[in-house]
Amino acid sequence: MPRRVLAIGLDGYEQSLGHTLMAAGELPHLAGLRDRSARLLLDHGPATRTGLAWEHVSSGRSPADAGRWSAVDFDTETYRVWHDGASLTPFVDGLSSRTFIFDPPYFDLRLAPRAQGVMNWGAHDPGVAVGSRPSELIDEVLTRFGRYPVRDTMYDIVWPSPERAHRLGDALVHATEIRTRAARWLIEERCPDWDLALVVAGELHSATEAFWHGIDPTHPLHSLPSAEVCADRLRAVYRATDALVGELTAACPDATVVAFSMNGMGPNRSDAASMVLLSELLYRHAFGRPLLRVPRRWERAAGGLPMLGRDQDWSQVVKTAITQHAEPLDTARRIAARVMPEGIKRLLRPSHNGHAPSVTPSGALRLGLEWMPTELYEPYWHTMRCFALPSFYDGRVRFNVAGREREGTIAPADYQSVCDEIETLVRACRDLHTGEPIVDHVARSTGNPLAIGPSESDLVIVWRGATLGFEHPDLGRIGPLPYRRTGGHTGPHGMAYFAGDDIVAGDFGVRSSFDVVPSIVDLLGEHLPPGFSGESVLRTLTDR
Repeated sequence: MPRRVLAIGLDGYEQSLGHTLMAAGELPHLAGLRDRSARLLLDHGPATRTGLAWEHVSSGRSPADAGRWSAVDFDTETYRVWHDGASLTPFVDGLSSRTFIFDPPYFDLRLAPRAQGVMNWGAHDPGVAVGSRPSELIDEVLTRFGRYPVRDTMYDIVWPSPERAHRLGDALVHATEIRTRAARWLIEERCPDWDLALVVAGELHSATEAFWHGIDPTHPLHSLPSAEVCADRLRAVYRATDALVGELTAACPDATVVAFSMNGMGPNRSDAASMVLLSELLYRHAFGRPLLRVPRRWERAAGGLPMLGRDQDWSQVVKTAITQHAEPLDTARRIAARVMPEGIKRLLRPSHNGHAPSVTPSGALRLGLEWMPTELYEPYWHTMRCFALPSFYDGRVRFNVAGREREGTIAPADYQSVCDEIETLVRACRDLHTGEPIVDHVARSTGNPLAIGPSESDLVIVWRGATLGFEHPDLGRIGPLPYRRTGGHTGPHGMAYFAGDDIVAGDFGVRSSFDVVPSIVDLLGEHLPPGFSGESVLRTLTDR
């Protein structure tokens, strides 16, 4: 039978830490919801590596079903890259149920004309521009609750400074409290006529990426002065999120509740390797010379851990260590920068969090990647057989394939041998500090190499640990670099709690993360249209 469904997205929630805090009595509302819920662990599988978990929620589609494998798109003609936002139709567009949303990332209301709500008031990696339906609703939210308090600082790297860590933590707690009030007003007073309300809280995402070293005693930065502050503030953000869950469930006592996180969190294993080191390795493999010139103080850092100054920006500091050789492919950009009026420069300059937003002709959000050090290798890609694409997660290698890339040199018949070559190259590297292998495993694209799309790569390299530097037997030392984020998307499982009439409380094992959306649709008493991913678990939860 149809139900009213309150879906609460806990972006960045790590269930193992949540259980620890529940046992300590710090999360009473989540603990109460857990105890009365059917509980699932969620396996997001390789889709975690796309960095598009919330697009998988909003669209109801996996990477294979949607044909989108990364947030980064590559142009085979220009060799340019960018970070595109939402382009897929939200799953609710095919439903008759009345839907209201507040801040789910990658949920574009323009593509779901029957849904109402607010986009990107304060989402982490929003994937959509600020907006609402009805159009005046966003202005009402801004007037009543103000601008999102952490919009300019949610991506800050604060581990070098206890003071900055404390400020960010306090701001994230404050943001969660405002989100709670805004969400309750929206779903209870301003827009109460809904069958499905989807509310997503992203403060845990920001907090975990910034503060993980504080709660992980095995983390190399756990001994820093900021660690105690970060642990305390991460717990505070969890408590504030717990209060949000309590407030929203209390506001909707007649609703079936689905609280979920698509994947888990853990230590960051990707930033240095995927954003710099892999690019440098492939550059040296191509040209036999370095582009990255590591400062001596980093080479001599105690314990192999280079430090940032308290107010240093990771991207800028690392980019200054990359010395470009004479190949003026971006001369036009430099000339334009000299003659462009300063007011225009300010508009185009990356924001404080490093993302320079624009809008595509279709109205979708597009972000620049100039802040990522990988961008400095871009002028050489057209002459390289293989190069590293910008990546927020695992390493992504693109090949220059004849007939696919404009200046491709790799014959399709040689594709597998080049895969072997690059995999051997990367597997030959050892961690600069520990001497251990840096690779956990390598995933190869299958099928016709000429059919690989703009969001795909030819190889995906999953790192074994949080390596800050490579040692290759022929190409030498690469790094070490300082940490960027200390937390990342490396937890083994997401989670889902289902609580409502005739849903049996208990543990129901591990299911696919893609089963969440079909289960929500099933709870609404509707059928998911063809072409969507996963399957409903509702029958299992009610007929145990």
